[in-house]
Amino acid sequence: ISSLQPDTLSAITAWYRRVRLCITISHCFVGRHMGNSTINTESSGADRTGVWLVGAYGNVATSAIVGACAVADGVLDTTGMVTERPPCTELELPSVDGFVFGGHDIRETTILTQAKTMAQDGTPNPAIVEAVADELEAIDQAVERGTAINCGNAVDTLADETLDGDLTAIIDEIQADLRSFRERHALDRVVLVNLASTEPTLGGTEQYATVESFEAALEANDPALPASSLYAYAALDAGHPYINFTPSTGGSLGGLAELAEQNGVPHMGRDAKTGETLVKTALGPMFAARNLDVLSWEGHNILGNTDGKVLEDEENKAGKLASKGDVLDSILGEPFHNRVRIDYTPSLGDRKTAWDYIHFRGFFETEMKMQFTWEGSDSALAAPLVLDLVRLIAHADKQGLAGTQPHLASFFKSPADVDEHDLSKQFAMLSEYVDRHADDSVEQSPPRKPPAGEWL
Repeated sequence: ISSLQPDTLSAITAWYRRVRLCITISHCFVGRHMGNSTINTESSGADRTGVWLVGAYGNVATSAIVGACAVADGVLDTTGMVTERPPCTELELPSVDGFVFGGHDIRETTILTQAKTMAQDGTPNPAIVEAVADELEAIDQAVERGTAINCGNAVDTLADETLDGDLTAIIDEIQADLRSFRERHALDRVVLVNLASTEPTLGGTEQYATVESFEAALEANDPALPASSLYAYAALDAGHPYINFTPSTGGSLGGLAELAEQNGVPHMGRDAKTGETLVKTALGPMFAARNLDVLSWEGHNILGNTDGKVLEDEENKAGKLASKGDVLDSILGEPFHNRVRIDYTPSLGDRKTAWDYIHFRGFFETEMKMQFTWEGSDSALAAPLVLDLVRLIAHADKQGLAGTQPHLASFFKSPADVDEHDLSKQFAMLSEYVDRHADDSVEQSPPRKPPAGEWL
C-alpha cells in the first residue's frame, strides 16, 4: 500500500467506502451496523430500538447519532452516559448497539455534512466522524420532511421545506413515517425524541386539558397548536414512548398526558438539564441546607449555534428563560432576586458559557458572594443524555409503565409531575427506580396492549 500513488490510493479508498455503504444499506438501511456485522435480533435476542429524532439535522441530534455509531463501532467510550455507571448498569437496558436511527427535519442537508461542520470546531473529533461516515450517509435515508407549525419566525427562516396545512393530515403523515420505519426494520419499539429548536410559549393550555378537547382542536385546525404537541400526539396515539428534550410545550398538555395513560405509553420532559441549571440544582441545596440567605442569583448565558440564534427571538426565548430560572424558587424558598439572561454570540459556535453571581448572607448578617463560570460544548453535554433517556424510557415501556416517569427528573429543568429540583434527591429517585426493577426480566414484564388504531 505504501508504494501506491496518492491518486490510486484515493480511488481505492473511495471504492471501498462505496461498497461498504451499499452493504450497510442493504443490511439495515439506516446504517446501524456493528463493526463488520449487522445485529441479528432473531439469533441474539437483542432489542431493536428505533430512535426517531425530531430535528435530526440539529447539533444535538447529529452528536447523538455520531456518538451512538462511534460507541457501537468501538471508537468512542461512554463518558457522559449516566446509564453506563451504577446504579443504572443494574438494569437490563437496550444496548446502544441496537439503536436504529431516523427522524424529521425542515432543512435540506445531511447528517454527515452537519457532523463535518461541527468537527471543524473539534467536537466531535474529525477522526470519529470519518470513522462512522458510512453509517451517517445511510441514516440520512431515514430522515423525512418535518413540520414547523407555530415554531416562530426564527425557526421559519431556517426551513427549506415543511409539512403544512391540515393538522390531522400532518399527524397522519408523521405516523405513517413512524409506522414505515418500524415495519422496515422489524423494531421492538420506536422512541420519539423532540430535539427541535425551542418554540414560543403556548398560552391558554387549559383548553387542551382532555383528550377530547385536544382532538377537537385538531379537527378544527386550531391555529395555536405547535409542532411539538403534534409530534407528541402522533407518538402517544400510536403507542410510541416520547421524550421532550426541549422547553417547548410538547406532551405537557393535559389532554396528551391523559392520552398517554389511556394508551399505556411512557413519556417525559421537559428541557434537558445539561449545564448552568445542572450546577444550580446542585449548589442551591447547599445554601438551603447551611441556612445561608441567598439575596440575589444572577445568571448570564452566551452561546452560538442554531439554538442560540433561535433564542435571539424574544418569543422563543421566553420558555427557555422560565425553565432555567424557576428551579431555584422551590429549592431556596424565600423570595430573592433571581434573573437569567441568554445572549447569542455567533463566534462561540457549539460552545456555551454561563457566568453566575450569587450574593448571600450568613452569620452576623455578613454579606458574601460566590461566582462560577461554566464553559462547555452544548452538544457534547446533551448527546449522551439523549442516549440515556432513550434507553431508560424504552426500559419503562418494556416494564409496561405508562404516563410520566418521575425517576427521570434529574435529566430535566422542568420535569413533568415532579416538584423536586434538588439534584441529589432527583438522583435518589432514579436509584429507587433501579432498586425496584433491577431484578425484573423481560418475561416478567406485563405486555402492553396496543391502543385502538395501533398498527401492530
